[in-house]
Amino acid sequence: MAKFHCSIVISLVLLQCLVALVASESFDFFYFVQQWPGSYCDTEQSCCYPTTGKPAEDFGIHGLWPNYNDGSYPSNCDSSSPFDPSEISDLERSMQKSWPTLACPSGDGQKFWSHEWEKHGTCSESNLDQHAYFKTALGLKQKANLLQALKSAGITPGGSYSLKSIKDAVTEAAGYTPWIQCNKDSSGNFQLYQIYLCVDTSGSKLIECPVFPKGQCSSEIEFPSF
Repeated sequence: MAKFHCSIVISLVLLQCLVALVASESFDFFYFVQQWPGSYCDTEQSCCYPTTGKPAEDFGIHGLWPNYNDGSYPSNCDSSSPFDPSEISDLERSMQKSWPTLACPSGDGQKFWSHEWEKHGTCSESNLDQHAYFKTALGLKQKANLLQALKSAGITPGGSYSLKSIKDAVTEAAGYTPWIQCNKDSSGNFQLYQIYLCVDTSGSKLIECPVFPKGQCSSEIEFPSF
């Protein structure tokens, strides 16, 4: 009888582990987030350029984040899968260009990419391994060329524009509605900080966002130079 009871307990534990594993790896969509370096730097906190030099005046990738339709999200899903730079050595040059770090002190990007993989990327492992995760994000940046979309609508760095005109420009170019995140400059003015687009769970195509994050912008926002 004791042996039978032990078998049941072990089976239940294994079942719970399996359920937890499946739950940790399932999600509904990705947020693909790009940030404007001029707004990152134009705050009281300021910024530090990467050790590889000042990035180009272009939107940089912040991350590719698994999310649920209810607005919550999984994080740090697999501590046994740490960031391994050797896995993305062939992507490093592209990542330095398209996914630069602006945090202080100056770095080469490894710490930033490690954080993004371990917090967000590990939650997409059922669909994307580490190399595929970063390669997918780089591909999405090419597909969603935000700076070109804004410039085509006459929206250029150094000016102030309506929030609606920025949303409309991105929607026109990408085919899907973005979410705009603002931060405040050192004088307290709202400025264009990050642009969110939504992507299906395979990371292959843009979709309409099931839910938007919470946040606030004014109706007129700055688009600072970098």
